[in-house]
Amino acid sequence: MGIEAGDRIRILCAGTPFEGFLMPRPAGGDEDIIVLKLDNGYNTGMKADSVELVGKAPKKPPAVQEDAGSSAKGGIAILGCGGTIASKIEYKTGAVYPSITPRELRMAFPALKKWDIHSRQIFSLFSEDMNALHWRMLADAIEDEIKDGSEGIVVMHGTDTMTYTSAAISYMLQNLPIPIVIVGSQRSSDRPSSENEMNMLNSVFSATQDVGEVTVCMHATTNDDFCHLHRGTRVRKMHTSRRDAFHSINSHPLAAVDYRVKRFERLAEWVPRRSGGLIAKKELNDNVAMVYVHPNIKPEFLAKLDDYDGIVLIGTGLGHTPANAFDDKSVKGVVNPIRELVSSGIPVAMTSQCISGRVCMRVYSTGRLLMDAGVIGDGADWTPEAAYVKMCWTLGQTKDMKGISRLMMENIAGEITGRSAIEGY
Repeated sequence: MGIEAGDRIRILCAGTPFEGFLMPRPAGGDEDIIVLKLDNGYNTGMKADSVELVGKAPKKPPAVQEDAGSSAKGGIAILGCGGTIASKIEYKTGAVYPSITPRELRMAFPALKKWDIHSRQIFSLFSEDMNALHWRMLADAIEDEIKDGSEGIVVMHGTDTMTYTSAAISYMLQNLPIPIVIVGSQRSSDRPSSENEMNMLNSVFSATQDVGEVTVCMHATTNDDFCHLHRGTRVRKMHTSRRDAFHSINSHPLAAVDYRVKRFERLAEWVPRRSGGLIAKKELNDNVAMVYVHPNIKPEFLAKLDDYDGIVLIGTGLGHTPANAFDDKSVKGVVNPIRELVSSGIPVAMTSQCISGRVCMRVYSTGRLLMDAGVIGDGADWTPEAAYVKMCWTLGQTKDMKGISRLMMENIAGEITGRSAIEGY
C-alpha cells in the first residue's frame, strides 16, 4: 500500500473510524495490530478492518542554526540546548527527538513577534546527555550574549537535568546585569497537552524584567493559568510527567508570571539587575561523585571512591549515614572510610534525601561523628543538585581543603539561607 511509519492514516475498527499517524510496531508485537498516534497525543493499538492513506509524513526540515529573520544582537536572546520543548515525534522509532531550532520555535509561536528576539542553537541534546562541558559551553554563550548587549536570555533545555544546569550557571556567572531564564516542557509540541507555548512565552516575558539571577520558568499548576519563576539553585523536578513538576525547595518561587495580562507578581525577594560588570568564574572539576546513602551500604564501596576529587552524600534525615555510634558488631558503619577520604584530601559534603529541610549533624551521635570526620554541610539547606554542582564548581576554584570547606558553606547564589521559613514547605 506504500504506507510507512509517520503517514497519516484512517482505519476502520469494529465499524468505528480512527484517524492519526502510523507509529512503528514494537519489537515482538502482534503483526495484526496497528499502532496509531491519535490527535489527542496518545497512542493506541487495534486490529483494522480497513486502512486508508490520508497523507504522507512530512519531510524533516533542514536544521537552521541562526535565526535569519532577526538581529544578532540586543533584545532577548533565545539559546537552544535541545530537550522536549524543542522536540518532535520521530516516527521511525516512535520517540521524541530534539529537532526544532529556535527559529522554528519562533515561527510556531507568533506571539513571540511582540518582542525583539534573536536566537541560535548552542547544541541539541536530551538533557541527560549533558555534562560539565556543556555547562561551560552554555556559560560561554551567555557571557557572549551579555557582552553583545542582550537585555535578557532564555535557554531552552530538557527538564530532566535542568536544575543541575541552572545551579551551574548560577555559580559560574555572578553579578548578572540581565535575567537568565531556563525553560523546558514536560510534553512535546506534537501533543495537544503540551505546555511549551505557555512556558516559552512566560520565559521571554520574564527575561524583560528587573531580575539579575539565573531562574527556571515552568508551569505553576496543571492548568494553563500561569507559570512560576524559580531561583536556579532552589528548584527541583518533583514529578516525572506532571506539567507542574517543578517546585522551589525551602523557599517560595520568586514570581508568578502570566504574559497575557502582563502579570509579574513578586512572591519572594530576588536580586535585581546589577551594574559593575559580569563576574565569570567558569572553571569546573567534574570528577565528583554523588552517593545516595542507603541501608546495607558497604564501607568498601566508599573506600573505593578515592579516585574522585570530591564526594557529595545524599544522607538520611538530618544528614546521616550508618555510623555504628554504639559499636554494635552487627552494624557496618561507613564513618571510617569517609574519614580516610577526607584525610587524603578528598572533600565530602552532606545533603539530605528529605529534600525539604536543613542538614543538621549536631543532633545525633551519627551526625557528630560525621562532622568529626570532616564532612561539610552542617546547617546547609541546599538541594542535592545544588550541592553536587557547587562541589564541582568549588573544586574548580581552589584545591585547598580549608578553602573548599569555606567556599562550600558560603552562600554564592541563594543556595544556602540563614533561616528556614515554616511556610516554605
